[in-house]
Amino acid sequence: MPEETGEKLGLRTLEDISMLILHSHDLQETLDNIVNLVAKRMSSDVCSIYLLEEDGETLRLHATRGLSRLSVGITMKTSEGLTGLAVEQRGVVATDNAPLHPRYKYFRQTKEEKVLSFLGVPFFERNNPIGVLVIQNRDARTFTSQEISAVSTIAWQISSIVSNAKLLDSIRKKEEERAFYAAEVDRLRKSGELKDSGRASRKEHGSGVMTGIGISPGFALGKVSVLHRGASEEAVLEQARPRGEEQTRFLHALEKARIQTLYMEKRVGQILSEADAAIFHSHLMILEDRGFIGKITALIDQGLGAHTAVSQVVENYVSAFARMQDPYLRERSADMEDIGRRICLALNGGNHKHRERLRDPRIIIARELLPSDLAIMDHAKVIGIATEKGNQNAHAAIMARALGIPAVFGVEGLLKKTGARCEMVVDGNSGCVYVNPEQRIKKEYQRLQGEFDQKQRALEGIRELPAVTTDGCTVSLLANIGLLSDLKVAQAHGAEGVGLYRTEFPFMSRKTFPGRIEQAAIYRKVLEGFPGLPVTIRTLDIGGDKELSYFPHPKEDNPFLGWRSMRISLDREDIFREQLAAVLLASASGRCNIMFPMISGVDEVRRIKGILEQVKEELRNDGKEFAGDIGLGVMVELPAAVLVADMLAREVDYLSIGTNDLIQYTLACDRNNPRVKKWYDPYHPAVLHSIKKVAEAAAGAGKPASLCGEMAGEPINAVLLLGLGMRSFSLSAPNIPRVKEAIRSISLAQAEQIAGQVLGMESALSIKSYLEAVQRELGL
Repeated sequence: MPEETGEKLGLRTLEDISMLILHSHDLQETLDNIVNLVAKRMSSDVCSIYLLEEDGETLRLHATRGLSRLSVGITMKTSEGLTGLAVEQRGVVATDNAPLHPRYKYFRQTKEEKVLSFLGVPFFERNNPIGVLVIQNRDARTFTSQEISAVSTIAWQISSIVSNAKLLDSIRKKEEERAFYAAEVDRLRKSGELKDSGRASRKEHGSGVMTGIGISPGFALGKVSVLHRGASEEAVLEQARPRGEEQTRFLHALEKARIQTLYMEKRVGQILSEADAAIFHSHLMILEDRGFIGKITALIDQGLGAHTAVSQVVENYVSAFARMQDPYLRERSADMEDIGRRICLALNGGNHKHRERLRDPRIIIARELLPSDLAIMDHAKVIGIATEKGNQNAHAAIMARALGIPAVFGVEGLLKKTGARCEMVVDGNSGCVYVNPEQRIKKEYQRLQGEFDQKQRALEGIRELPAVTTDGCTVSLLANIGLLSDLKVAQAHGAEGVGLYRTEFPFMSRKTFPGRIEQAAIYRKVLEGFPGLPVTIRTLDIGGDKELSYFPHPKEDNPFLGWRSMRISLDREDIFREQLAAVLLASASGRCNIMFPMISGVDEVRRIKGILEQVKEELRNDGKEFAGDIGLGVMVELPAAVLVADMLAREVDYLSIGTNDLIQYTLACDRNNPRVKKWYDPYHPAVLHSIKKVAEAAAGAGKPASLCGEMAGEPINAVLLLGLGMRSFSLSAPNIPRVKEAIRSISLAQAEQIAGQVLGMESALSIKSYLEAVQRELGL
């Protein structure tokens, strides 16, 4: 070890680790860089970081310098080995001859037979162990108290990194939540009733129309309430105080900010869901992070006032986030601003709660809306939101969508053109904001609101009724869900079960692959949400535009044509088998089906069925029970699957068409690329003939066929698909009532006649024109 003291070593290493965090792109890269740095500084042959799984009993090797690279990912129980002992004892384990220790266990994959000395230091999150930092040497080495202290300090820093990364991951992809009543408003806008009026208004009153980003669909008309930052939140001229007094002042403010954050976490959890409340749990972890606190107290020790110290540290974090390439991570800078503002508010004696009091319904306008602003408002009186800053990834945007509040962000110059006495229309569909709209515009939105309310009441009346055509053909309407909070939305809109449960979202919200027990608990809740009704669980569909932060994915020029979905599951059977076991363990809780995505041919299906049988046999040998009547299906998303649909139908219990990917792959058009978006067309004859072919293949085999995807959400599309032979749709839950109304208003014979006309057409343009005419004629 270098001659410098352990204390100096620890501090110097901490400084370098802080720099590594700023220059690393994700948690895995950070951990890899840390083990390399620590091994060098400690003159050790091996440095490894093990993280504790969610079950609290399994340690997984996440990063190492010195052990075999192939050993990354191996697991051990906390009851095994010296590393497990460090967790069990919740303290340091050190020995100069590890093989002689009674708890020593050799793991063949690590190839650690050549190391002799061992130092394991556990690290914690809120007093619970979350991992172990291990130092090993080939020679017998007695670690000094200074060395142990230095490693303990480094382990403490690692705990902060892991905690924050885990909490950032836990709220990832929340923007997939749907607003409750977006569908009807969108239909009215697309029909031209709102668009024409808006155009006339812009020509005559251009200064009153402002545009931004439509964040949460729907619209609102009303008076505004301007959200001003109080004086207690702004920078103040700090009086010189003794450092001890300033430190005490900061710590008191920090505690007050924590209490406020706990209040907001509890409030949002009660109003929305635990997933939404996780926003504030991540804030709380930062407020308890010793690295964050230490930076502020260090500046105070240097003579800065508490307010200035907080502002400088927060600004450094904000700048670090702003430099990140990932738009989701860039937007986390707003969370740091929110945390800093809360501490400064407490430092200056301010109080958040004054913002809750709205005497009547209002549209909230602000420079920027932060999560804490929205958490403490009276949501019943917030009818709309418009801001100058923010985008789709902002946590306030996520919360607005979850609450169903129409919102437009990114409206430049908004505050200059509005005041406390203004009236405003916020249109979250088009991203338009009308300031002091003329009477014609107000009447148009009032008319739309009246029509919307009337339509909602009519749709509510058919919620419990079946989707049956006028000539007696029954159609199943199920929900697509990705989060447990979607269950209530699906139930509220009369879903007859779940046609597609996207299992990748629970994987995205964790720091590592969840085990079978944890997965089974989630799947069980989904099945219990629809007792007696079918629930289809799709196996992991990652890759393309869905990645897991903890799962290394190769750099691919064309990820949608690369290593994704079922290809990953079949290459990584360990992950696939765990998921299959989890579904089987949960299956007895309801009518469970399993669906396999991105299938291209029969060979894949037969291999999947073989693996499933092996997992079943394993569970039987372990005495585990599972349902014996689980339906197996495949998603038809590739042109190859369309061409062999009749062969696939003989192998499985049902087929399910995934229109989003089917359109993308049939037309060679990346649906997320704005430059080619105009070529992504569900009405292309090739797409419609593919759907017809799959429906016929399923019917020929006597098997059901369902359709998942955005295409089924439009009533006229549902009528067309019914005519093409589909009898089961899985769609976004808010669209179910409108689709049900359309199906109940038409006969199967009419639907088949419409489909017959469409199949005879040669262009998407002519098909769209025809369907628009039919839609007007039928009043859909």
